[in-house]
Amino acid sequence: MQLDRTIAPSYRIIRSIHLPDAETITLDNGIALHVINIGEQPVIRLECIFEAGTWYESQPGASYFAIKMLTEGTLTRSSAGISEAFDYVGAFTEMTHSADRAGIVVYCLARFLPEVLPLVQELIASATFPEKEWEDLQNITLQNLRVNQEKNAYLATRQLRASLYGTEHPYGRGQSEEQIDQLSREAAQAHYEQHIRNSSYRMILSGQVGQQEIQLVNQYLGQVQGLVTPSETELDYSALPAVGGASLTEKAESLQSSIRLGKRLFTRKHPDYFKMLVTNEILGGYFGSRLMKNIREEKGLTYGISSSVVTLRHDGYFTIGTDVKKEFTQQTLDEIRKEINILQTQPVPDDELQNVKNFMAGEFAGSLNTAFEVADRQKILLLDELPTDFFDRYIEQIHATTAEDIQQMANHYLQQEDLTEVVVGGK
Repeated sequence: MQLDRTIAPSYRIIRSIHLPDAETITLDNGIALHVINIGEQPVIRLECIFEAGTWYESQPGASYFAIKMLTEGTLTRSSAGISEAFDYVGAFTEMTHSADRAGIVVYCLARFLPEVLPLVQELIASATFPEKEWEDLQNITLQNLRVNQEKNAYLATRQLRASLYGTEHPYGRGQSEEQIDQLSREAAQAHYEQHIRNSSYRMILSGQVGQQEIQLVNQYLGQVQGLVTPSETELDYSALPAVGGASLTEKAESLQSSIRLGKRLFTRKHPDYFKMLVTNEILGGYFGSRLMKNIREEKGLTYGISSSVVTLRHDGYFTIGTDVKKEFTQQTLDEIRKEINILQTQPVPDDELQNVKNFMAGEFAGSLNTAFEVADRQKILLLDELPTDFFDRYIEQIHATTAEDIQQMANHYLQQEDLTEVVVGGK
């Protein structure tokens, strides 16, 4: 039978999804190990997550360099030796850093876990911060920063966060050449000692995980005693002032301008979180969004424009971003504000709203195909201390959002005068 391509294939609306549970095991030293045993391939991902991000540092830059230096040398291995040891068993490692946390991520075949775990233990317990490697990392970081500072998009994003939170706040603080030059090796090492080496942390083990793998983790990482539970009681950045308003950075040599608009919002725990997700999706969250249809498809002002709701541990923000030719900057800003105004004053048509809900449900379902993707969702629940059914209710909450809800969200959170505007390049 010949396929009739003029007829759209049938589909079924996704109404619910169950996120596979994580099994939580307490190791001998009190460290929590969260296990997601899913998958048909004998591949393992181990994450060690430390409360050691920018939020905790006493000197700017200390947290970033502390986690990056772990693979640069230990008491028994050089930087090259560490790389060779991981490469020998085909393991891939990554040192992660954010404003909230720092971490070690290792991918390997399950059968090589006995070789990988002692290496991870060594990185955590006996990093030495050798001077030559320290200087090399500083130089590499400086060079990367200088390259990024030539990019309008990088500068615009950094300036937006600085405007929303202030440069002294961990969420608004960005790297600078002066900061990197002034940071001492001793300061980074002190951050490592306090927040990584001697601090309790959490682990997530995902993939094809059995009792043997769990026992191995306990054998190598569950025996270190005397780890201190991190405390945040003395850390309060709520009184730091933000900048807000509008800023323009002229760059005469630039042919393009990077535009960012933003507003501080909230964490995933806020009652308006799901409604705001749908509001954002309609405005600029996917390829068929209103901003894309207007500014890309109809006006041809940009290759791409998007909006997003960014959630951090202690706060969150809404942002719109695009790059356009200089002469289209003001027109693009006007069109963005016009679309926000329409969202505030006119109810979203039923068919558009249903299409967006179906897209969001399908995208969410499609993001749970592997053990590692499930682990990423479980990690959000664990680290942000969300209810265990938070993602199980995701589809339900999306479908429950009405056109009236979206108008309320747009009017409450996207008032024109409250949006911070950043332009790098020129108008």
